[in-house]
Amino acid sequence: MKRENFGSRLGFLLVSAGCAIGIGNVWRFPYVAGQNGGGVFVLFYLLFLLCMGVPVLTMELAVGRAGRKSAVGAYRVLEKPGSKWHVHGWFCILGCYLLMMYYTTVSGWMLSYFVKFATGTFTGMNADQVAGVFGDMLSNPGEMGFWMAVTVVVGFFICSRGLQNGLEKITKWMMAALLLLILVLAGHSLILPGAKEGLSFYLLPDFKRASEVGLGSVIMAAMNQSFFTLSLGIAAMEIFGSYMSEEHTLAGEAVRICGLDTLVALSAGLIIFPACFSFGVQPDAGPQLIFITLPNVFANMAGGRIWGMLFFLFMSAASFSTVIAVFENLLSSCMDNFGWSRRKASVINCIFVLIASLPCVLGYNVWSSLHIIGARDVLDSEDFLVSNLLLPLGSLVYLLFCVSKWGWGYDKYLAEANKGAGLKMPGANWAKIYFRYVLPVLILVILIQGLIG
Repeated sequence: MKRENFGSRLGFLLVSAGCAIGIGNVWRFPYVAGQNGGGVFVLFYLLFLLCMGVPVLTMELAVGRAGRKSAVGAYRVLEKPGSKWHVHGWFCILGCYLLMMYYTTVSGWMLSYFVKFATGTFTGMNADQVAGVFGDMLSNPGEMGFWMAVTVVVGFFICSRGLQNGLEKITKWMMAALLLLILVLAGHSLILPGAKEGLSFYLLPDFKRASEVGLGSVIMAAMNQSFFTLSLGIAAMEIFGSYMSEEHTLAGEAVRICGLDTLVALSAGLIIFPACFSFGVQPDAGPQLIFITLPNVFANMAGGRIWGMLFFLFMSAASFSTVIAVFENLLSSCMDNFGWSRRKASVINCIFVLIASLPCVLGYNVWSSLHIIGARDVLDSEDFLVSNLLLPLGSLVYLLFCVSKWGWGYDKYLAEANKGAGLKMPGANWAKIYFRYVLPVLILVILIQGLIG
């Protein structure tokens, strides 16, 4: 079967960026920035994105482009005879399934809130009533299950149409809408009274404020966020490397993907912080920022129903772009490893993900007493396994495969990464030392901190 390719370079960049752009950008980034003193966190985040995110992203893309298959097959093509690097490919597939077992539910929350604002649910509500809406949704397995199922069925239907006619075509429109919504929402936030204080908190580095949190904590939080924002380590990006052309270097494409990803993350802060300061709301409110704090802000804002609807449309587009990108990885893996047609892979995976997502839906109501890892509920346990174990460990495996003599090898990786026109990865000796000895230690620090934190 001839391997599909993207119809255009723009398609590749938007789909890859769409995979990276998700809840981690538009939900986690603003509240982690808020908890860690704002501007100084953003400064370190950008630094770590360049020195950690970009190199590891080029490695995952390089394995995909050189191997021309999904994770298991690509490893098999590139590994030395008798070695077992391809085993990691199966863990990548497991990681993608595990990610979708809870991500589809949270994506469904975004859709539900979009509909709630569109139909005027929050109109005239006080703060306690707004908070109650979220609690009512979590306690209702039927409502959560419905929106999860809509996310899964629509996602697999789009992917069943093929790479160019399904994923690429829809993502182009969705990302265009996402970027337009960012401009509209950020523009509105910036003209609110008190917006100036919100911008100062967010964008001006204040080392005094950062030292109150603890500069070490701020740096670690920035390193974590810069690393996790790109969804590296479970072959979510590798698959798009397998579809891309050799016309452009991987460093150049990686910087563009990171640029789009960062634009959305920073813009989410431009939307949220001025609104928080304008209405006297704490910007470090944690995960409830999106579903309780901000709906309260919109409920008290002139035209809040419209702005709330647009905000959750933006959130839905951001989360759904990740969902369909990861679904494509699952389909490609089944097609490569089992020889299934795209249609068969879509139907089987759709049924499996629907069933596998139910524990997360039920974990807030029927199974609310179920705690899998420590005191964590179902969603937090699944997220812990993906974010704290499979992503950093998988990234470490990709890194070692690309730079060690027991894997593919640094010279072969570098040659693949620098094929085509554009920004080249440095071939100097210092870069080789950094990739082989410094970067693995940094990822190991993230892994250990995630497991014991």
